[in-house]
Amino acid sequence: MNPLEIRTASLTGDLCGEGPVWCAEEQALYWTDINRFFIHRLDSSKVVRTWSFDEPVTALALTAHPGVLAVALGSRLIYWTAATDARRDHGFHLPGWPHVRLNDGRPDPRGSFWVGSMRNNVAADGSSTECGGTDGVLYRIDPDGSVLECKRDIGISNTLAWSPDHSTFYFADTLRNTIYAYDYEIATGAISGERPFFAGFDRGMPDGSAIDSQGYLWNCRWGGACIVRIAPDGSIDRIVDMPARNITSCTFGSPDLQTLYVTSARMDTDSEDRLAGSLFAVETGVSGLSEHKFL
Repeated sequence: MNPLEIRTASLTGDLCGEGPVWCAEEQALYWTDINRFFIHRLDSSKVVRTWSFDEPVTALALTAHPGVLAVALGSRLIYWTAATDARRDHGFHLPGWPHVRLNDGRPDPRGSFWVGSMRNNVAADGSSTECGGTDGVLYRIDPDGSVLECKRDIGISNTLAWSPDHSTFYFADTLRNTIYAYDYEIATGAISGERPFFAGFDRGMPDGSAIDSQGYLWNCRWGGACIVRIAPDGSIDRIVDMPARNITSCTFGSPDLQTLYVTSARMDTDSEDRLAGSLFAVETGVSGLSEHKFL
């Protein structure tokens, strides 16, 4: 296969860039730096604006209210309006904080917000501490505010994606180097039938992912300097080599949804990894899916 065009979209130097979300109404990309407690916004004029928070910012989601994002902080879920910087508590607070913290999260096709936790590896000053264990829990937060524990004993929660026909849910445990597939019931939001979907790949560990309109999962590999495009049957379709070692998460954006925006981290890297922490843009030639919204 011919190599894809990869460009550096922003040299933000994130310690741990994460949580990219494309807002079609604004033609803008939002993403986070977990360890610096930042949210960034890149608009169509290539201007980056940054907001600061008082604890790790781990995941973002569009909501049914224009201009309002759901923001997963280390300890809780809030609503945030970029235009005014207004912040409002949602009501969900993570049990066990600060021993554990929230990590990756995304809304599902029916409007619930799914978010997983992990042992907290970010100190109060933003420096990195050791992670490990199986303290993580996968939560589903429904539009009415009810919360369901969907999975326990997780190392690091990552990758939340749904197939285009809404029949399959994908979820990764980074420390187990495994992406799981589940049967997903859109009427109820229930998942069942857990099975390994993509496991043991030797280039890094699974971090965040995005799914395209053909049902292929684009998985970012922490420590692997690549993204792997995985077919619906779990086979490798292609490997996209990236210009940084720690590739963290991705989402489809731009007017045609064919640009894959990719975050990265400069923590745990060396001086030769000069683009670590940058935001990248990959021209994929295939369309992604519109972001689901938290209702």
